[in-house]
Order: sequence, then structure tokens, then C-alpha cells
Amino acid sequence: MNLLIHDLNRIEVEKFIGGNDDIKVISNNNSIRNCMGCFGCWIKTPGKCVINDDYQNMGALFGAAENVIVISRCFYGGYSPFVKNVMDRSIPYLLPFFKIKQNETHHKQRYHNRFNLIVCFYGSDISNKEKEIATKLVEANAINFDANRLKINFCENEEEALRKGISYETHNC
Repeated sequence: MNLLIHDLNRIEVEKFIGGNDDIKVISNNNSIRNCMGCFGCWIKTPGKCVINDDYQNMGALFGAAENVIVISRCFYGGYSPFVKNVMDRSIPYLLPFFKIKQNETHHKQRYHNRFNLIVCFYGSDISNKEKEIATKLVEANAINFDANRLKINFCENEEEALRKGISYETHNC
């Protein structure tokens, strides 16, 4: 399964990917609530967010994905607010226990599956500094999620980001 997390127009994305059943699409349906930082997903309901909305199973979705594809407008070197919120709500993918990786402390994985992380930022005026910050952010995300492979693209517009994000050429990270 491929997991596509995006901040684009939902209808345009659905038209672009057609009836591809291999892609699970995470769109902004205006019901996502912010992560509260309560760690209930680790203690109360292990692996599942305690917030009862359409995004409470993000950890399991990450755990089942072969590719996690993120398409986001670049906001000051980071993800758009919606995409950032989805990434925050994905912490149930991890366990509350720690390991040392590359001389840094990171959470252990809850799932045995390791996915490829493909991130496509879009925007016609992304500065070099924003690209540098975004690259470091995504590299850190890849380490935290113990991603198998990583691919980062910077695109001029939404259509290019969507095309690169879901193309099979991109999946060869």
C-alpha cells in the first residue's frame, strides 16, 4: 500500500490518481484535531491516537505502507499546517521506548514494516535557505521513522509535486 498525505485540492488529486486502489489518500477533510502531546497513543490506547477523528489510525497506516508520499507547500522550510498535523498524529507508529541510532536517541519502531519516505515540497518562491531547512527536517523525520529510503523533491507547483510524488520513478529512492 502507498500512503499519500497531501494538502492539495482533494478533487484534483482524486482525478489525477484515478481509481488506483493501491494508494490510500490522506486529505484535509476539515475534521483533523491537533495532537495534544498527551502520549495516550503510547499508554492508554497503544498504537492508536486517543483523539476520535478520521486520523486516529495514522500509526497503523504508516505501519502498513510500502511508500509514504508527502506532498506539501513549503512553509518557511517546513510542512504546511495540515501536513504537519498529520505527521504529529503519526507518533503511534513509534513505541515509547528508546534506541541509539547515529549517536542520537530515537524511539523504537512499533511495526516491523519499514517504508520509503518520498516528500515533494512545492512553491514557486522556495528560497535556498528554506530548501536547506526542509531537507534537514525530512532527513530527521526519516531517521525518526526508521525509513527504508528517502527521496526529497522541490517543485515549482502543485501539479509537478503530485506527478513526482506518485510516479513510480520517484519510488526508486
